[in-house]
Amino acid sequence: MQEFELKYGCNPNQKPSKVYMADGSALPFEVKNGRPGYINFLDAFNGWQLVRELKKATGLPAATSFKHVSPAGAAVGQPLSEIERKIYWVDDLDIEFTPLANAYARARGADRMSSFGDFIALSDVCDKATATIIKREVSDGVIAPGYEPEALEILKEKKKGNYCVLEIDPSYEPAKAEHKEVFGVTFEQGRNELVIDDAFFSNIVTENKALTEQAKIDLAISMITLKYTQSNSVCYVKDGQAIGIGAGQQSRIHCTRLAGQKADNWWLRQAPQVLNLPFVDDIKRADRDNAIDLFIGEDYLDVLGEDVWQKTFKTRPDVFTAQEKKDWIAKNTNVSLGSDAFFPFGDNIERAHRSGVKYVAEPGGSIRDDHVIETCNKYGMVMAFTGIRLFHH
Repeated sequence: MQEFELKYGCNPNQKPSKVYMADGSALPFEVKNGRPGYINFLDAFNGWQLVRELKKATGLPAATSFKHVSPAGAAVGQPLSEIERKIYWVDDLDIEFTPLANAYARARGADRMSSFGDFIALSDVCDKATATIIKREVSDGVIAPGYEPEALEILKEKKKGNYCVLEIDPSYEPAKAEHKEVFGVTFEQGRNELVIDDAFFSNIVTENKALTEQAKIDLAISMITLKYTQSNSVCYVKDGQAIGIGAGQQSRIHCTRLAGQKADNWWLRQAPQVLNLPFVDDIKRADRDNAIDLFIGEDYLDVLGEDVWQKTFKTRPDVFTAQEKKDWIAKNTNVSLGSDAFFPFGDNIERAHRSGVKYVAEPGGSIRDDHVIETCNKYGMVMAFTGIRLFHH
């Protein structure tokens, strides 16, 4: 197949639309099911690059959940804890959790609000366990280097048979130069083929230089995720999964706050006040996610209203007070934080500290680097200067 005609471009009025290879060669993917759209392909190709690099950097199967050309979540296949299985809504599944299934459950589950309606990328052949998790999530499609026959049949049943399933050629390597057209003007640049590995974090500039092996994995996940996130961007990671991604903000501190709030929400969902919420038996998964988001964010009684909360909970839950939330967030530790460009002020580190950050990676190069380092030293953090920016547009 040398070209694939799309229904329309980014929006329904943008026609005609297609994807093709400029050199006339065959497209490096096969559509196994459904009819992917313009944005689906953008998410798929960015997501595939991300998980391919995560697998190479960590040696572990990887998954990402993409929305609007930025990852909502990314993770590698480390085991799920019992609490994680519960907050990701997979504790009721009677399956053997493979490393790839763990990776997707974590990529999807860390920020379920943002992942709703995602496009999935998997580093490995999609197995039955992973397809079983995908089957009941609201999702637009998936890209992977292959599918087990039973997994493919499960995925084909989604969306009344219209679920988008793409199989990418894992041996495909794009040209070294990239081209993009904006307003009739063609841009050209070399592909960002930067390799992110242990050596990437060797320049530690803080007093504390004790960078653990898990922290190296987490920082690699953070930086590789940022490599495919619309800038400005920062990414909080813990135990092999992104727990807060701030994308496309004009201000670095707003990225740090946005992603920090997502990381806090991930941690708050593990608090007893949330784990023990008395949901009604037949509540839909999306409604449950929405209710939790409101419960941990505001006074749910004011936001939900009397009639709505009665349809949501069997009994009225106690309000999760601001002080209780603050005390619980303070228990989160050993979080890693990456930034796609330098932190211009120490206020980013102050905000990161509130969300349990201990390890930081950023390019360095600000005229206020000394202040940023000083702030890290105040909290005993480990910070590496990578020396290279990772903007993505």
